[in-house]
Amino acid sequence: MLRRLLVTFILALVAALAAGCHRNKVANPIANVNSKQPDKVLFDRAMDAMQHGKYDVARMTLQTLINTYPDSEFIARAKLAVGDSWYAEGTTAAYAQAEEEYSQFQVFFPNMAEAAEAQKKIGDIHYKQMEKADRDPTQALKAEDAYRQLVLQYPDSKLVPEAKERLREVQEVLADREYGIGHFYFVRGSYTAAIARLKTLADTYPLYSQVDEALFLLGNAYERQAGISRNARMPVQISNLPAGQAKDYNMQMWKKLTDANIAHFDDLAAQTYSRLVSQYPVMDRAKEARERLEALHHAIPEPTQEAIARNKAEQESRRSETMFQRFMDNLHHGPSMASAARVGDPTIEQPPQTNATDVLAEANDALKRNIPALNGGSEAGGEKAGTEGGGEKAGTDSGTAAPAAGTSGGATGAIGVQPLGNGSSGSTAQPAVVQPSPQPAPPPQPAPAVTQPAAGEQPRPQAQPDNGIEELKPITPPATTPAPGTGGNSQPAAQIHTGITSQDTQTGTAAQQQQQQQQAAQPAQNSSDQASSKNSKKKKKKDQQQQPPPPPPQ
Repeated sequence: MLRRLLVTFILALVAALAAGCHRNKVANPIANVNSKQPDKVLFDRAMDAMQHGKYDVARMTLQTLINTYPDSEFIARAKLAVGDSWYAEGTTAAYAQAEEEYSQFQVFFPNMAEAAEAQKKIGDIHYKQMEKADRDPTQALKAEDAYRQLVLQYPDSKLVPEAKERLREVQEVLADREYGIGHFYFVRGSYTAAIARLKTLADTYPLYSQVDEALFLLGNAYERQAGISRNARMPVQISNLPAGQAKDYNMQMWKKLTDANIAHFDDLAAQTYSRLVSQYPVMDRAKEARERLEALHHAIPEPTQEAIARNKAEQESRRSETMFQRFMDNLHHGPSMASAARVGDPTIEQPPQTNATDVLAEANDALKRNIPALNGGSEAGGEKAGTEGGGEKAGTDSGTAAPAAGTSGGATGAIGVQPLGNGSSGSTAQPAVVQPSPQPAPPPQPAPAVTQPAAGEQPRPQAQPDNGIEELKPITPPATTPAPGTGGNSQPAAQIHTGITSQDTQTGTAAQQQQQQQQAAQPAQNSSDQASSKNSKKKKKKDQQQQPPPPPPQ
């Protein structure tokens, strides 16, 4: 028995490796055309070389056809076949060259039926290079975009049904990736980030095989976010206020904020569970969603017969895998497509994406709708309540309480509440304490009159207020120009004590005069020395000329 299992495993492994190493087959699209024209002969030779794996020979033959017969009826097919040769080669570099050839074909022949085929081949290039859901999604995103372009640009093409089928498989992989990220955030307690991911998944990929799990997890994330506000403690800024109207007003505002936040997220959770029950009634989580709606005291919707039939057809179209097939999927580079739906329209138009900021903005808008004071209005009793405890201000000057944007488990929360205990890993910031009666603003001071200077008179700077700081007082020029030598300041000049007496000053002055006389006499002495040197050189030269020449040698 063990030997039989081992042999079966080895055969399956060899088959999987052989399937991963095969080349893309190429068929001659005009093989049934009976013609002896030289351009047709060249095209047939290229196709034959391509079928035997001689891709370089095939490309050279096709290029010869294109250059020699530019007006041939096979010119479009020849250009498309160049891309097919790269596509059949199957390497990463060859796929890049094939994509370039297909893109150029669409530029040169946009109205031909083969343009849709070229667009589909671009999608197939990225489809074959897709990785699993927990890996790099670049190729899957490019494949999704290519198939979408085919459906939008060539809606009448016969390749549209096949493109939609591939698109459903690609979107299954992308949805599985989004679900993994959202589940990770949920487990870590980052409910705002989990809400953003799971809501985007449910809106973008409604045919996902685990969409019921995604919606149920989304409803739980909304309930957890409401639980953070439900277990929140009152900020110390409010609890430490002295007893009186100010403290009562702030406590009422705090209770209204928390109640509104709880109601907002509970309503979103109920809407999510209702969507699961009405749109996916035959899936596993539909029963649990009904129970959660009963716990939230919301009405349970009844799904229509059309929704039941549609959801049942989607579930029956999915293929199931055996344990051995799931094991073999681990040996493949690409993802498994067995759980993708085979019926239904995939998402063609990309819906708006939801992020954590949108979740917070929606929560804050709901608070502003339910509490008029957050919109700059006034609550009943807030205008009459005064501050106590020595006139100390407690809150904002506007008399309203705006919720502070906190965080919840690494993601931003919608209202500044702090949870009790360790029920959640998130933390939230405290809101500002509310000041019920704003202090009246002081009346505006009249501006000082500005006097225009008379003709010929210099304008005087305006007087600056005295701020009590000597270093910050403005420096103003004197009113009149002082006489030379009198100085412009009425204060006596500062005396600097250097330790030099008047006798030292006289001695220094005499020494400076003697040094100046020596410097003046030095140029004259240098001139006389230069003149005597020149005279001695001339005399020496004259004596040499008067001497008789030496006698010649014997």
